[in-house]
Amino acid sequence: MAGRYAHGSSDSIEMQVITTPSTDLALTNLAYCSHWDLRRFDLNRSGYALVSFRDSIVLTNVKVSVDDPIHVTRFVPPEDFNLALLTVDLDFVKAKGKSEEIDAVQLSQQLRKRCLYQVMTVGQRVLFEYHGTNYIFTVNQAVIEGQEESETFERGMISPETYIVFECSPNTGIKIVNQREAANSKIFKQKDFNLLSLGIGGLSAEFTDIFRRAFASRVFPAHVTNKLGIKHVKGMLLYGPPGTGKTLMARQIGKMLNGREPKIVNGPEVLSKFVGETEKNVRDLFADAENDQRTRGDQSDLHVIIFDEIDAICKSRGSTRDGTGVHDSIVNQLLTKIDGVESLNNVLLIGMTNRKDLLDEALLRPGRLEVQVEISLPDENGRLQILQIHTNKMKENSFLAPDVSLQELAARTKNYSGAELEGVVKSAVSFALNRQISLDDLTKPLHEENIKVTMDDFLNALHEITPAFGASTDNLERCRLNGMADCGGRHKHIYKRAMLLVEQVKVSKGSPLVTCLLEGPGGSGKTAMAATIGLDSDFAYVKIISAETMIGLSEASKCAQIVKVFEDAYKSQLSIIILDDIERLLEYVPIGPRFSNLISQTLMVLLKRLPPKGKNVLVIGTTSEVGFLESLGICDAFSVTYHVPTLHTEDAKKVLAALNVFSEDDIDAAAEALNNMPIKKLYMLVEMAAQGEKGGNSEAIYSGREKININHFFDCLGDIVSVYR
Repeated sequence: MAGRYAHGSSDSIEMQVITTPSTDLALTNLAYCSHWDLRRFDLNRSGYALVSFRDSIVLTNVKVSVDDPIHVTRFVPPEDFNLALLTVDLDFVKAKGKSEEIDAVQLSQQLRKRCLYQVMTVGQRVLFEYHGTNYIFTVNQAVIEGQEESETFERGMISPETYIVFECSPNTGIKIVNQREAANSKIFKQKDFNLLSLGIGGLSAEFTDIFRRAFASRVFPAHVTNKLGIKHVKGMLLYGPPGTGKTLMARQIGKMLNGREPKIVNGPEVLSKFVGETEKNVRDLFADAENDQRTRGDQSDLHVIIFDEIDAICKSRGSTRDGTGVHDSIVNQLLTKIDGVESLNNVLLIGMTNRKDLLDEALLRPGRLEVQVEISLPDENGRLQILQIHTNKMKENSFLAPDVSLQELAARTKNYSGAELEGVVKSAVSFALNRQISLDDLTKPLHEENIKVTMDDFLNALHEITPAFGASTDNLERCRLNGMADCGGRHKHIYKRAMLLVEQVKVSKGSPLVTCLLEGPGGSGKTAMAATIGLDSDFAYVKIISAETMIGLSEASKCAQIVKVFEDAYKSQLSIIILDDIERLLEYVPIGPRFSNLISQTLMVLLKRLPPKGKNVLVIGTTSEVGFLESLGICDAFSVTYHVPTLHTEDAKKVLAALNVFSEDDIDAAAEALNNMPIKKLYMLVEMAAQGEKGGNSEAIYSGREKININHFFDCLGDIVSVYR
């Protein structure tokens, strides 16, 4: 990195080269001058004056002789000039003819202390003394803080946070030990992890757990872990819903470890149609690590192997019936390599899956994939970080409109995964770009400066991209097509009690699972009330399980679908599950009677199974056959049961008044006739009567221009009363 002159070339000072007063001074990487000359320069924090000569800051590289005149110029370093990483070639000043072992951690500490705030340039050769022996190192790489290692820099200043990595050719006779620990310290000894710069949002707590379990022991030198008598963690499993950042975190972990380039393989890629080829593919993944450990022992680099979709190849042994036994052989081969007789200590296997339940249990014990971290759906703060990551470039380039509130978007996007949030940003950008395109004339020039992604674009994107683990709003709205009418005090009382259960689930730490059964005659509004409770709860996950979505499925398939809804609910912090028409789910018929015992037992288990720690679930069931459920013992599985009644005369009058379809003189008579009528039947009867004797008047009636003829209403009531009473 080129420096800048303080006052231009006129600021240069002519000096003369003389011999060093002491040989010890020649090993300090400094040039010395009189106090009078030194006062003409600005001193840095260590009392050094930085000067440049022939556009070089390194005076030890200057080939001059005694009494030669030189012109030096004061050098003022830029703001971002501290070195994050310095890679050097190490050698003896004079060959000793024997090998020597040097601890990289201790040597880097000594050099950092001696050369603090000195400027190092690529190609520079520095003499120094260490434990009575003179060495020389040549700078190979200089990485500035906040920059990528792949970028090329000429120079930088050593700071207390600079980490030095040593390299040496085999013929030097120098053996570097604990080199991996010194290199890893570049990452792990930072004050904090800037996960946002790595593109990881909302996973700081998970990353802290991973670091403590898997990497803390790798920061210390090998002799420390040997004294503790422990082995490094060899494997970890990242599991959770799709799109939550498992693969992203694994890739970044592989990069941060500063070991070998991580091997990334998708589970299905390992499979082969040839006999024994699949097992060979697994062995090949570990071949480099085996050779490295065989030749270098404890000083071997860390080899990271990342298995994406590991459930594709590591299913429970004996669970597949393909007759080949390939999956069992893969699991056996993998277990042998991780924790067999000749187990490797220089390997970190990272597996990722969203189906942890499919994995062989032997793979999950300590010594194998022992660190198991759930990468769950991000909370509000995590969603804000993810949105900031994906909109950062927009903001930097002034494409983000001032009205965009990422905080509000984070609050609106409950149960969105990281991938779905990225989809929201892409969708919002597509709306903004579409405004600049004329479909009538695609050759019309586009103006980049007019592109602005507004808050409305993001709100439209939220309707377009819906979370896989979100509330089934459309299905819930279909359950109450007529809204939630005022049906009197009895229905209102049940609604208030149910909402108290919602609050209990939100705040209570002792009731992670609350269950409620709504029972009553068919059509009394049980499903509509359950749907209203789900919508008004504002919970992130609300799903309804009904028999209509399972038509034609076998009992086992129905059980699998029911279990999946509960498993998905456990991935959200607050969830509501509605079991609609439980008797229909159980395939109950009164003749016989006949029902599915398999589904019955599944529901009994799920209604009593506590969700994982930190997850709260409210289960609402509806039934018109409470006596049948009592005989099965299912009613006892619910914490509380509420009876949803039919309408009394006063209740029916309130509903009719809200509909405003009868005249004042007729509303009392109509309400009296509707006594003990379920509300669903009331709406159907009103719809029939609104058609008029000749039909076609319903629009005028619902708009208030006309009223239902009471006599025609009684005729319709007479047609159906025998059916519903």
